[in-house]
Amino acid sequence: MKIVIAPDSFKGSMSSVEAASAIEKGILRAFPEAKTILLPVGDGGEGTLETLVSSTNGYTVPVNVTGPLGDRVLAEYGVLGDGETCVIEMAKASGLALVPPSQLNPLKATTYGTGELIKQALDDGYQSFILAIGGSATNDGGAGMLQALGLKLLDADSNEIDFGGAELRKVAIIDMLSFDARIADCKFLIASDVQNPFIGPNGASSVFGPQKGASPEDVEFLDACLSNFADVILKTTGIHIHNLPGAGAAGGIGGAFQAFFPAMMRRGIDVVIEYTRLNHLVEGADLVITGEGKVDFQTASGKTPMGVAQVAQSKNIPTIILAGSVGKGIDALYQHGVVSVHSIINRPMDLNEAMEKAGELAEFAAEQMVRSFFYQRKLIGN
Repeated sequence: MKIVIAPDSFKGSMSSVEAASAIEKGILRAFPEAKTILLPVGDGGEGTLETLVSSTNGYTVPVNVTGPLGDRVLAEYGVLGDGETCVIEMAKASGLALVPPSQLNPLKATTYGTGELIKQALDDGYQSFILAIGGSATNDGGAGMLQALGLKLLDADSNEIDFGGAELRKVAIIDMLSFDARIADCKFLIASDVQNPFIGPNGASSVFGPQKGASPEDVEFLDACLSNFADVILKTTGIHIHNLPGAGAAGGIGGAFQAFFPAMMRRGIDVVIEYTRLNHLVEGADLVITGEGKVDFQTASGKTPMGVAQVAQSKNIPTIILAGSVGKGIDALYQHGVVSVHSIINRPMDLNEAMEKAGELAEFAAEQMVRSFFYQRKLIGN
């Protein structure tokens, strides 16, 4: 039997690589003769760089950059196996995981480090980029990234603004004279499943600000700051990002890419599927197993398990999903080749214990699940 194992990360407990390995161990306990293909995947958020680099036999390049709150952090960019495509994962330089929960502050958090990663890759000669922009701690509309690449954001007195979303209220002039000219000769593929606009009730601040530490008052203020920034962008470039789908991704950096870069946005999981050659790898498989930390109504909107299941369904291969927790609204998944969804939690336990033991829980759940699946398949003669 051939089983393809293609999970996303279980955030806070297992990377996608660790999850795939744990699931494989469980399968091989039940069926040592099984042929397993491990393909850790992601949807444009944390772990996407690791997925793309490992699946294409690429490598990573360490870079010291400015973290979300201005401290120095060690980040990295990836190079795919073709030696030509550079992968920038925003979370490595400007991510939530880099900030202790008590210090989250979207009023001050900056994307400057993400810009430094791009600049270093440009200095190293790369012209083809994949940008994975999930998991950010920022709400600065990509301003810090633009500043790192030479764009000057000036107030009414022609002074440069400081870092953070709150500073965007001061922007009166955008000076593009020193913006890195190499960008115009590059191509940027933005991997994101977010379709939110830049501002408004469904915009970056309102939808994603609270998870980055914004209070209701902060959300209102940050939205006004982004609105001012969008107005000045429109005046400078003629590009109207206010209500542009995807512009609100990652605290508004999606809008910055669409306004100032030769960029194209695609659903993150679709980018990963293409570059990992998932369509080819599932050929002839008996079963596909995917998963992530939480599966609920949002999963069907384009998250990793949904994308994987759609590929498998196109080849009439059943998919089973393993999850840390299973919420409401999963029925839509059954229309896309998913035959069942299982939580890996097998007894009462608190969240900390579940996260600490995620590997062994996934291993046990995978073993029991494949035993049941293949026994039932034998009974019905498939």
